[in-house]
Amino acid sequence: MIRTVAETGSTSADLRSRLAGGEAVAEGDWLVADRQTAGRGRLGRDWSDGAGNFMGSTVVHCGPLEPPPPSLALVAGLAVQAAVAPHVTAPAVALLKWPNDVMIGRAKLAGILLEMVHGVVVVGIGVNLAQAPGVAGRETVALSRFGPPPSRDHFAAVLARCLAEELARWRQYGLAATVSRWLAAAHPPGTPLTVSAPDEGAISGRFAGLDESGALRLSLADGTTRTIHAGEVFLA
Repeated sequence: MIRTVAETGSTSADLRSRLAGGEAVAEGDWLVADRQTAGRGRLGRDWSDGAGNFMGSTVVHCGPLEPPPPSLALVAGLAVQAAVAPHVTAPAVALLKWPNDVMIGRAKLAGILLEMVHGVVVVGIGVNLAQAPGVAGRETVALSRFGPPPSRDHFAAVLARCLAEELARWRQYGLAATVSRWLAAAHPPGTPLTVSAPDEGAISGRFAGLDESGALRLSLADGTTRTIHAGEVFLA
């Protein structure tokens, strides 16, 4: 079920509040807003909305025998990439950037934020369909660059289907298969990256894939490889 509202502070905050209050929110249910007044990205950044863009959230109920919840960032990224890819015309390509961005070249097309409440993961997704709102220090892009963008409601239905399909694969085939699929949809090995890791300065290196848990592997100039479990990644 996809429920739409004209305006809210944040679709993810609304779902978190419902879960915290003991309400049952079914997996596959989405809350989508025409406008968000307090949307957030990673690290508490403001996420500006734009008329005609997609701003929505859903939940995933994780079981004890399933891959670890943080790997849902890879699952969600694959779903978003699948939903936007038909609207991106060559030579441009929508590629995944660890941990949770969809990029076209150096410009951000979509972002994903995962938060857990009482063992349930809230997945918030923002996709620039019609407009590319400014993000401090980042280039942004919208699907409208490539022609008439899909309507928000049509895109919501496609994205919901794509996420359901990726979740089914994640559960059936495990994390190794998800990591393999994610790597096939990401920027190529050797791509120069700069990582701002918690409590550290900038770390520069080249993309060396993901480890078995889905963490970023960064090849450094001294020949060593660093595994990054958390941080902000920039295309160098």
